Amino acid sequence: MGRLQDKIALVTGSGNGIGRATAELLAAEGAFVYVTDLDGAAAESVAAGIVARGGKASAAAMDVSKGQDVSAVLRRVQSDHGRLDVLVNNAGLNVRGDFRHMTDADWTKIREVNLDGVVRMARDAFDLLRASPSASLINVASIMGSRGLRQLTGYSATKGAVVALTKGLAFEYAPFKIRVNTLSPGYIETALTERILRNPAFEKWLVERTLLKRLGTVEDIAKAALFLACDDSGYMTGSELVVDGGMTASL
Repeated sequence: MGRLQDKIALVTGSGNGIGRATAELLAAEGAFVYVTDLDGAAAESVAAGIVARGGKASAAAMDVSKGQDVSAVLRRVQSDHGRLDVLVNNAGLNVRGDFRHMTDADWTKIREVNLDGVVRMARDAFDLLRASPSASLINVASIMGSRGLRQLTGYSATKGAVVALTKGLAFEYAPFKIRVNTLSPGYIETALTERILRNPAFEKWLVERTLLKRLGTVEDIAKAALFLACDDSGYMTGSELVVDGGMTASL
């Protein structure tokens, strides 16, 4: 029996990368997983793969920056199961560029997904989470939420806000037996980092500053998400779990 046997989980931004690996691992551990992504076809592909391997999953196109999309998916969860045991707020994006050149449209785009989307999901899924006997809400932030790096200032601002939001939610949701934690990855090889990792010098710089001397994989983060989702972390709430190969310890 898996660590999430018969649990109901929803992972945002799970059409690829960290979200996909997380959805697949949660399903492998026995959860019924709602695979949601802005790219509906990608979500369908991931869910189909889970089912083909004997797991349980359902796909939905969802833009976390649009309230109507979120409401529609949560209504499905309510109709299908009446509760939500695990919510992983993973959807995120970045618009790279020096802060002095950031437009209002750029900032709005980053904020609406990285912060407003997390706020919306955490708020609107509350009744479903409360219906679970032991719910886990996981907000994916980043080590950049407490660090600065050129061309990541807007991204860092939203991820830092997610860390602070998580601590507040932990206080508010604890009476309802809902644990709320932050998962903060370091540099992981995903589509989000693909462009910057094409620069061998920058990749070498990152690896040199990582104590374990490698970049992270999506599987590294999925395993951490599983830990926060299951009863192994049952005495954790309001915490930030940093998974970065020791990068922040060396900076």
